[in-house]
Amino acid sequence: MADIKVYHIPVCPFSLRLEILLALKGTSDQVSFQVIDITEPRPPWLLEKTGGTTSLPVLETAAGQIIKESLVILQYLEDLFPVPAVAQQDPYRRAVENMLTQWESDFSMAVYRYVMNQSLDLRDECRDKMRLQYVRLNDFLLDHASHSTFLFEDFGWAEVVFTPFFMRFWFLEYYEGFAIPEELSRVRRWCEAAVSHPAAQQVSREEIIKLYYDYAKGAGNGALLAGRQHSSFVFEPHWSARPWPPPDKYDDSASDQELGLM
Repeated sequence: MADIKVYHIPVCPFSLRLEILLALKGTSDQVSFQVIDITEPRPPWLLEKTGGTTSLPVLETAAGQIIKESLVILQYLEDLFPVPAVAQQDPYRRAVENMLTQWESDFSMAVYRYVMNQSLDLRDECRDKMRLQYVRLNDFLLDHASHSTFLFEDFGWAEVVFTPFFMRFWFLEYYEGFAIPEELSRVRRWCEAAVSHPAAQQVSREEIIKLYYDYAKGAGNGALLAGRQHSSFVFEPHWSARPWPPPDKYDDSASDQELGLM
């Protein structure tokens, strides 16, 4: 058993970026990922470790020290396992990388606002804001990496940070019919290459769409929807044994039975 532990929620994008980084470094066996059930209150032993905070992932070092916030944990793992380096080593290239990853928060918030929206009146506004995020990324890539696939030669730090949220594009496509506009070909190429990279195959499109049904209905973090007894994030029945959820999130509210959760 690895001495370093990460307490995480399965399929969580903030945890997934840690798994992708470790896969790139070939050090996945050096960190033990401990699953926390999002549908249950945080266990007292975990709250004691975190000082009462509930956000995940959280890393516990071999010495019992606690590190929070996924980007901080990401940098810790990069420093702890420096070879091979995933972040750029040249100061200017690292600065370019950091300029791009500074937008991760805005991008992720737009993703979740869009999928969790329950108002048809706000649907177009959410779509436009999501599109603007892709326009912003497309313009940056054209300025700094117009002829490559990734930001630099290979899948690197920027891809580790963004790829889990590109995977959330799958539920926007399924529940909202959203597609990256064809004219934004540079960012489309980046997204497609990132999600298909061998180091980023921890989760599937089907898994994300099925588990995030409740998010599409406006209930995040394991919260229960009215009339439901089970969250779409429960471990059993396994997601692979469940039927595909109804894609019409505005006019259809599936029951536990229809979602295969009974």
